[in-house]
Amino acid sequence: MVRRAALLGVAAVVLMAPRVALADDSPAETPAATPRAATLSPSPTVHHVPLSTAAEHEALTITATIERPDLVSRAVLVYYSEGRVREVDFARSTSPSAPYIAVIPGEHVVRPHVAYAIEIVRTDGRRVAAFATRAAMQPVEVVGNYMDSREEALLTRLHGRRFVVTAGGQYASFGPTTATITGPTGAQTHLGITDNFYQVEGEFTYRLLRTVSEFGIRVGVLRGTSVVPDATSSSGLNVGLNYGAPWVRLRATDWLHFEGELLTSVTEVGFSVGGGGSVIMGDPYASNLTLGFESIQVFGTRGYSRFQARALSWLTVAPMIEVTTMPHADSAGVRLLMDLGFDLGRGFTLVARGGYQARSFASGGPAAGGFLSYAF
Repeated sequence: MVRRAALLGVAAVVLMAPRVALADDSPAETPAATPRAATLSPSPTVHHVPLSTAAEHEALTITATIERPDLVSRAVLVYYSEGRVREVDFARSTSPSAPYIAVIPGEHVVRPHVAYAIEIVRTDGRRVAAFATRAAMQPVEVVGNYMDSREEALLTRLHGRRFVVTAGGQYASFGPTTATITGPTGAQTHLGITDNFYQVEGEFTYRLLRTVSEFGIRVGVLRGTSVVPDATSSSGLNVGLNYGAPWVRLRATDWLHFEGELLTSVTEVGFSVGGGGSVIMGDPYASNLTLGFESIQVFGTRGYSRFQARALSWLTVAPMIEVTTMPHADSAGVRLLMDLGFDLGRGFTLVARGGYQARSFASGGPAAGGFLSYAF
């Protein structure tokens, strides 16, 4: 009985005590948050359409619209170019669609890209990012004109090597044949000879990679024995050519190039001039078809077709057909040649040549040669 009375007394005290309000039971106090939100100061806002490309060496104009400019003491364009971060202030413009502009000078708009961000300085002194950030700027790709871009792409593909020097030589035999020598009295002598020649040549090339794609000069020596028309002695069957040939290659399109040369020389009978030309269809630094000719006074004329195919990244295969009266022959011969080009790395290329040629169905002979070039 005593315990029950005690419990009833505690319950009565609890019921008579004033109730303590909990936060979840006081919805009437939540509107107090609304006056606090209303006291926050307004923020200026920058509206800007991002740029993604720009022309090289041309001033780049950045436009923006600022809401509540009365709260802004300064708007700043922060941009990255040539390894440095620079700043330029926005200024008012006369255009209603772009009331604020900032200009990146043309000398700072260089390939491959620039990047920028916009910051504002509030009237209370705070500096805040309004568009992008210094750590994550808006990238802008800088492009040149088509010719500049093409030159840059080709030069990158050629590993920056504009200069090429080449040296090499070849030997060709048309096989044994009979030469007729007419003496001073009109008597004719028939001699058995080997119709052949050897050639040593050096070449320098500069790759401009524009409308004038390449130009250079070839110099060389050619010596041999041939069936020379109207020869009056056995020494007249010995032929030779010391030559120099400046040349130029012009680009019509990416897949079509024209090449021309001026050939000057000293032959076994004196000074001679000539020239040549070719058309290159396809990629001049990979797979292509070349059709060309070359002619020089006294010494002869040749026409050829050469198809070059890149078989592997380090190997090119180039079969060639040539019809020629060189060197100083009385009839044309046909040469069937094969060039194998090996990329040795570090700018070195080795070309090995082999083949067969003949001036008649009765005889013919081998051809062999090689050329080593270095590009730098």
